[in-house]
Amino acid sequence: MKKIGFLSFGHWMDRGSLVKTASDAYLQSIELAVEAEKIGVDGAYFRVHHFAPQIGSPFPLLSAIGAKTSKIEVGTGLIDMRYENPYMMAENASLTDIITQGRVQLGVGRGSPEQVLDGWKYFGYDYSEEEVKEVTRERTLEFLDLLEGKYFAEPNPQPMFPQGPGKLRLEPYAEGLRQRIWWGAGSKETAIWAAKHGMNLQSSTLVNYESNEPFHVQQANQLRAFKQAWKEAGHDFEPRTLVTRSIQPITTDLDRQLFGQDGQPQQDSVGYLAYHRNPTIFGRTFAGEPDKLVKELAEDEAIKEADTVLITIPNTLGVEYNMHILETIMKDVAPELGWR
Repeated sequence: MKKIGFLSFGHWMDRGSLVKTASDAYLQSIELAVEAEKIGVDGAYFRVHHFAPQIGSPFPLLSAIGAKTSKIEVGTGLIDMRYENPYMMAENASLTDIITQGRVQLGVGRGSPEQVLDGWKYFGYDYSEEEVKEVTRERTLEFLDLLEGKYFAEPNPQPMFPQGPGKLRLEPYAEGLRQRIWWGAGSKETAIWAAKHGMNLQSSTLVNYESNEPFHVQQANQLRAFKQAWKEAGHDFEPRTLVTRSIQPITTDLDRQLFGQDGQPQQDSVGYLAYHRNPTIFGRTFAGEPDKLVKELAEDEAIKEADTVLITIPNTLGVEYNMHILETIMKDVAPELGWR
């Protein structure tokens, strides 16, 4: 059994899209999550990008989904910590978790290249690209510490409202949220770091190119390294691991028109991201009829290692088409793979 969710980037564009405005993107995201819950999808996750026509402010969205659903997990994959104030983020995340009744699964990390140069500077953080790696980790650890609910702030001797003795903490406090924070790892080293600090693991459709093995094998090795490091760290709760996959079932003429491969199999690809000195390997897209998908996905080692699979969706095609994708996977693919 695996948890199955969708991952949306929440794009909008005024041409060639059924999602033309920010209003369309956010409201359709809520509608999709509501409908996905009805067919048994376990999670609604959203990528966060700034300075772009796509989802960039996740907490109001996750709260709105939580208010209209009762079971589906709501999460991010991921929030770029280069832009975040840990204190404000801890308050927002905790309130969102309360509104959703403990269903937040928050992915955090460094993030991918953004649309503007050093975009975090516009958010009030004056760091160079060279400093960002350590700043991101330090900020994440501070955020985790705040979620513990510790009392740390010195009280005002003349407060506006009556209060008891002793130090104060951020409010509201969301019990259990600390155990539902995920780190987006791109390498064995970052996966091990996440395990040592008690975060669950998210791994996307790209990772650092660390060997000549296929993408899914390299990713599986990262997940295994994470699990071993977690065991050695001796944390008092069981971790979760998540991988993302591009899966496009082809069952209709429209599917074939949009995603048909003309008989040519998709392959992993190796390239470079901005500011990355080392190459990155991008996982292939799985496109085909359900029986073909079952056969190919059954050979994916990283999926075998993970307890959660996120399906990337083409959100610009609208709610109806994305529900068609999810329904096909839930009905014709997941049961055959033993995910259900």
